[in-house]
Amino acid sequence: MHTLHPQIILASKSPRRSELLKLMGFDFEIITAETDESYPPNLNPDEIVLHIAKNKAKAIQRPNYIVIAADTLVCIDGEILGKPRSHKEAKSMLSKLSNNKHEVYSGVYVTYQDLAYQVVDRTEVHCTTISEEEMDFYIDQYQPFDKAGSYGIQDWLGLNFVREIRGSYTNVMGLPTERLYHLLAKLVKD
Repeated sequence: MHTLHPQIILASKSPRRSELLKLMGFDFEIITAETDESYPPNLNPDEIVLHIAKNKAKAIQRPNYIVIAADTLVCIDGEILGKPRSHKEAKSMLSKLSNNKHEVYSGVYVTYQDLAYQVVDRTEVHCTTISEEEMDFYIDQYQPFDKAGSYGIQDWLGLNFVREIRGSYTNVMGLPTERLYHLLAKLVKD
């Protein structure tokens, strides 16, 4: 749909973000750079995702391109759940999500020439009870080690255990598409 210049770079290895941006109708290329994903300890969740997304975007030096970078995290009872590093850590995270509500924050940072735009979205997610056997099955079969909070809303766990969401579904996947679309549509028209 949008094939005019400026060209778009997605600064993300996430297959879910890539799929969503394609579904939004934009042509783009993927370029990533290794970036430091640490953050100052005094930041709240929306500041954390923006801080990391901004670092990812600034690592790609292409001033005549629109560069899109994003970061997503899960927060439950004030605790940040990032990407699990082991089966044990994934199971611990899923135990916290079981029969509980949590928030998913995504920060998107977009640069073009000397301009910068940012978007933060928050979605509340309610999960039903997940048994230990179901957690083990999910971790073994779906390997959620690249997913904040150890799950994907679009896969087996999300389909079977997410009872309710309040906010953007695509935000939980890692890219708040409705908000990003209007920003990108304006930029590619200019």
